[in-house]
Amino acid sequence: VTGDWVRTANQANFLDSNGKPSPATMADIFLGSNEPDIYGSCMGNMFGECGKPCSEASVKANDCPAAYLESDVRAHANAAGECNCWQYSHATGVGFWPLPGCNGEQPLPKMWDDPGCVEAVMGNWKQTAAIAVSKGYKYLSTPLVAENMEYVANFVEEACKECQDISCGCTQYVGFHFYGYDCQPVSEGSYDAFQSRMDAVKELMERYPFVKGAIVNEVGMLNCAGEIDNPICIPDSGKYPAKNDPNHRCPVNSELPNGLATFVEHIMKMVAETKTSDGRGVVKGFSWFNENMAGGTYNLRLFDDDGSVNEVGEAYMKGCTAWGAAQNRQVQV
Repeated sequence: VTGDWVRTANQANFLDSNGKPSPATMADIFLGSNEPDIYGSCMGNMFGECGKPCSEASVKANDCPAAYLESDVRAHANAAGECNCWQYSHATGVGFWPLPGCNGEQPLPKMWDDPGCVEAVMGNWKQTAAIAVSKGYKYLSTPLVAENMEYVANFVEEACKECQDISCGCTQYVGFHFYGYDCQPVSEGSYDAFQSRMDAVKELMERYPFVKGAIVNEVGMLNCAGEIDNPICIPDSGKYPAKNDPNHRCPVNSELPNGLATFVEHIMKMVAETKTSDGRGVVKGFSWFNENMAGGTYNLRLFDDDGSVNEVGEAYMKGCTAWGAAQNRQVQV
């Protein structure tokens, strides 16, 4: 990362990605790269189909179709699953792209098998950590993985060899994402997968006392049949396609008697209840993916078009309040 793109920590009224002042205060936790553990997909009208950037040969053969982030007209990658994802769109994460010092066109998901790539990534990370320190940050998170918790365990071990704080690039928080599938969190194994990821962080907290907990900064429901180990899919390909619901949300069914609100309630209860053996809460940050059918999701918005809080938003507020109370009790004890 370059310093010009890093906002100063603990500063209010910074400019957001649209160039508008935000009344929020920038936190002092610097988050790691987005989803290096999977190849991902190009966003927009080729989502789920374009899984890698065009090769040199494809570009020379004029066989590199462009993906468009804002287009509603479905388009297709070439026969190799490649597209131009850099001009009018962007990828879901860094695992989509090559990196100097690493072998292959998409090296990051398999970087732990390539010592040279590990050296390149950790060298870049130390430079990024130094920039974060200069901008006032106090803590770092691991990369924000899509599903591979072994990836973050390896990262913590490698990043914290020299010290246990930000000064050497040590990551004190574990970042991961989590999505359920097809409005069927029980039969698709989504709840079990979420618990497994929290348990993996719990194990790291107990192995390394300097690891403070998990930041789960994307949580939602994907509009497709489930692949827990590959959270990229073709939208509307499951049992409950969003296109069949007037609000593009999960319908009421036997696993979600109150639609997506049931999913939020259950997930937040799991968050509040998961603790280390000595009573520390595992999850320290939790963010619902408040978007409308972005990146293959259902309509996950917490507000309706008129600005009123919907049933998903009500469930989120209720769950966060209960979780906050549990955290406060833990601090008091």
